[in-house]
Amino acid sequence: MAKRTIEDVAVKGKRVLMRVDFNVPLDDAGKITDDRRIQMALPSIRSVIDRGGRLILMSHLGRPKGNGFEAKFSLKVVAEKLSGILSREVGFASSAIGEAAAAEVDKLDNGGVVVLENLRFHPGEKKGDPAFGKDLASLAEIYCNDAFGTCHRTDASMVACPQAMGDKPKVVGFLVAKEIKYLSEAIANPPRPFVALLGGAKVSDKIEVIRNLLTVCDQILIGGAMAYTFSLAQGGSVGNSLVEPNKVDLAKELLAAGGDKLVLPVDTHCGDDFSSDCNKQIVEAGHIPEGFEGFDIGPKTAAAFADIISRAKTVVWNGPMGVFEMPPFDSGTRQVAQAIAQSSAISIIGGGDSAAAIGQFGLADKVSHVSTGGGASLAMLEGKPFKAVDLLDDK
Repeated sequence: MAKRTIEDVAVKGKRVLMRVDFNVPLDDAGKITDDRRIQMALPSIRSVIDRGGRLILMSHLGRPKGNGFEAKFSLKVVAEKLSGILSREVGFASSAIGEAAAAEVDKLDNGGVVVLENLRFHPGEKKGDPAFGKDLASLAEIYCNDAFGTCHRTDASMVACPQAMGDKPKVVGFLVAKEIKYLSEAIANPPRPFVALLGGAKVSDKIEVIRNLLTVCDQILIGGAMAYTFSLAQGGSVGNSLVEPNKVDLAKELLAAGGDKLVLPVDTHCGDDFSSDCNKQIVEAGHIPEGFEGFDIGPKTAAAFADIISRAKTVVWNGPMGVFEMPPFDSGTRQVAQAIAQSSAISIIGGGDSAAAIGQFGLADKVSHVSTGGGASLAMLEGKPFKAVDLLDDK
């Protein structure tokens, strides 16, 4: 799946249309509270402007209705933030297409940057409208996809736009290239033992991931609330724990298919209320008493999982082991995160809550790769095709 990257094309004097993920969190006053998504796009941005390209950045922000301008979702605040980071003027177009966009693009000199207004102010973006994609494509001579978080979608900026570029260069940015390298290529031919660690609340969210990974993994470790549905499938007691009763038969199927590959918790840390100061018990898995709810894997499970991880050569982690935001129920997630960080394995953290946890524990720089896209990383682990990536130029 290796694709040509932005550094593989000559950009001097050329208009480069780059799809980025500037869907940054904002406070009630409309101020950016975390600029990591902007920072992560900087290598690709700088590659273009440092080589004299004329850069046009497009993104979505939030969930506007697609019926036109909504002030709270304007990307102007992002353009201003980027201007400060780059220490240069960054232009802003009040629309993603039309005269306003064309006028700002025409102003660009070599090394210049303009940010287009929120793509999702236009109904054609989410609908994947070819006409909207063609309007975007008309702005540039080179297309670059550096928005991994939306690579599993078929939005117009991701699919219709590069399609409309015809035989013009269509490449990936450094961020997407890195995601493909780890999530696709490492899984296609992983050093072994290859261990997957899956958590989170619902089996239903991870069904296809489990099925796909069973064909390539040596072991799959199951934690989080999804483990309680597996407990039910084995006839265990789960008290008030979060479960999916309608997925018990499916859990039985996965247990039968997985055999020894599927490793479930042996103990559970539970409490009688969703709070740090509740009454707590550590019980055998499948023996959660009435009035109690499982909030974390127990210490025996954490130790067993850490031991398996220590012997792995490739580890993929998607989903926390428990309520990692609330001590003491962060213990299981913390211990497996530390085991991954201390391991010599290629370690891939699959975005979302796993990325939040590894960051919370200060271990993000101790792993091989932290994915920027929770939904996209899950889709890639499921083995789904990515049309937005497939149509880009191969190396």
